[in-house]
Amino acid sequence: MNAPQHGKVSKRRVFYIPGYDPIHPRRYRELYRKESAEQARISDYEIGIKPKQGGDLYGWHVDALIDEDYVQADIEVLVWSDIVRESMSGSIAGTYWQLVRTAWTYVASGALRRLMWLRKGPVIAALYPIGMLLLQLLIAIVSGAVLSSAVEWVLVRAGRFLNGMFGTGLERPVELADFNYVYALIGNLLVYAVWIGVTVFILRWFKSKDGRFFAYYLMHDYAFSARWKGANPPPLERRMSEFGEIIAIALQDDVDEVLVVGHSSGAHLAVSILSDLIRAGRVPTKGPKLAFLSLGQVVPMVSFLPSAKRLRNDLKFLCMQDTLTWVDVSAPGDGCSFALCDPVVVSGVAPQEGQKWPLIISAAFTQSLTPERWQELRWKFFRLHFQYLCAFDRPKDYDYFQITAGPLTLADRYRGRAPSKSRIDVPASKHTSIA
Repeated sequence: MNAPQHGKVSKRRVFYIPGYDPIHPRRYRELYRKESAEQARISDYEIGIKPKQGGDLYGWHVDALIDEDYVQADIEVLVWSDIVRESMSGSIAGTYWQLVRTAWTYVASGALRRLMWLRKGPVIAALYPIGMLLLQLLIAIVSGAVLSSAVEWVLVRAGRFLNGMFGTGLERPVELADFNYVYALIGNLLVYAVWIGVTVFILRWFKSKDGRFFAYYLMHDYAFSARWKGANPPPLERRMSEFGEIIAIALQDDVDEVLVVGHSSGAHLAVSILSDLIRAGRVPTKGPKLAFLSLGQVVPMVSFLPSAKRLRNDLKFLCMQDTLTWVDVSAPGDGCSFALCDPVVVSGVAPQEGQKWPLIISAAFTQSLTPERWQELRWKFFRLHFQYLCAFDRPKDYDYFQITAGPLTLADRYRGRAPSKSRIDVPASKHTSIA
């Protein structure tokens, strides 16, 4: 099996590692179908997808004709959504306990203050679920208090009416305690029951509408890493090992490139998976080119935590390897990512000499989208976090569909490309110990 000729790819295997997402991976297939057709129309090339043939992984097959070159790609999703779903607390009380625990972890470790040195956007995104959940709790409690006070007012007026009928002789303002023990007890129980019932009802209503507010979802996301203080929980480590085995087998296939795409939280999973593969000597010198594309990464949210020693060690290791190409794409317009932050350097583990990766480039949303499209999307923060997987009206040198189904390897596509001038490459993490 020979390596591909310089600049040409006819067959490619792509493994997409999603972020913290509990939804079935078909959403990614349908997103690819829709957005690839739109990008092909804009950029004047041909691309189409059809069902994947065989195998246990969820994915799809792509046929593309770009620059007169015919390319086939098999794209598969490495699924960990079941682990995500299991990590999501099913109770409202459990989520508020996650809030307390997560806030304490980031504040007490010093990570929150250091993260704010880099980008305000993702830190605000991290604080958003805390603020929103506390606001929801306040609204629920106040609403319950108001309605329970109204119930108490009705009961007191009813008691005053009974006082007048039976002549208890009270001339001062009447309170529930002035009536007989049973009446007062039932009245007080009813008042507190209304208060608690209304509070719970409103909290449940907010949770049912979380598809609009995203407070519970984001709280679960940040709590997932904070609970282990940056370390990977055992179920995730086992799944990452399985992913590594799948990629290692693909590196023995008769293809020209094996491309691993890590999006959002999936980026730091890919860093560790690929590091393990290279350390184990499972990347053949003669075979498919190995490439890693990290998109909208949030690596510092994990690597800045005290127990993220494995991740920091893997970042330091991977940045010096010749056996792969690592390109990191983000955009300042994406408020949910640490845009243009070199994940190795800001984590404080960059070697004094020999760092080769990642190549930091910007997707430049404000330039690659028309002003009208940008105005439509700029306040849709979660939609923008997925823009890397979508079509651009005025694409520059970043085109997700040409990267995944085009005739150039990732290395050749960005050969000679200078990193973004706006990249942030200053050590910021307080915790720099490695495994």
